Amino acid sequence: MKFKAGLLLLGNVKLLVLLPKFLALFLSIWFYALFFGWKFAVAFVLLILVHELGHYVTFRNFGIKADLPFFIPGLGAFVAARGPAPSLTVEAIAALAGPIYGLAASGVCYAVAVNLHEPFWFAVAYTGFFLNALNLLPVPPLDGGGIAAAIDPRLWIVGAFAFLAFVILFHIWAGLLFVFLVGLVAVPRIRALFAGYVDPRFAAVPRTSRIAIAAIYFCTMAIAVGGAAATYFDPRAHL
Repeated sequence: MKFKAGLLLLGNVKLLVLLPKFLALFLSIWFYALFFGWKFAVAFVLLILVHELGHYVTFRNFGIKADLPFFIPGLGAFVAARGPAPSLTVEAIAALAGPIYGLAASGVCYAVAVNLHEPFWFAVAYTGFFLNALNLLPVPPLDGGGIAAAIDPRLWIVGAFAFLAFVILFHIWAGLLFVFLVGLVAVPRIRALFAGYVDPRFAAVPRTSRIAIAAIYFCTMAIAVGGAAATYFDPRAHL
């Protein structure tokens, strides 16, 4: 009886730990539903969830403990690792996994859209491709910034200007807030870069790994941009 009671207590503790995450997820759905309707809000949050699970699963596969995704209404979600990655290569792979999972989910939505000829699914697929493309820009704290750290940190400078152009060109909602958050993380790192500081782990990344990561990164970015263009310009999306 004591053993059963202990298991029941342990299960309740785990439930209490997960409860804020579930609450944040449903609050995110509610928040997006205020602007885009419930149907789109659910699909959008599920796309974010798949993206974040890509990070989570990859961390766990490398033996790094990580928390399940935590949603912030209006700002997406994040996965927190409970310890440092053993190398920049591992960090880059974990960063790449999110967009790859997210693009796969967006591709499924695009296939459904093509099969059903429903503008709704074109809109969902476009949103998935577009946001993953944005997240791949090589500037911290976006996933692209973590990937660039293993390729060449100087890409952060290009990424900072690209991010600003992206926000201005596409009139991204809450753009100023995103600029502030990105600037809060990116500016100190770029300043340190100009001062001559480079993460010592960068020298330990083999040249072959840098080339491989760069190849996968640019291919992933091309798929994201190509997918966004295909879903946006597909005439069936505007029927």
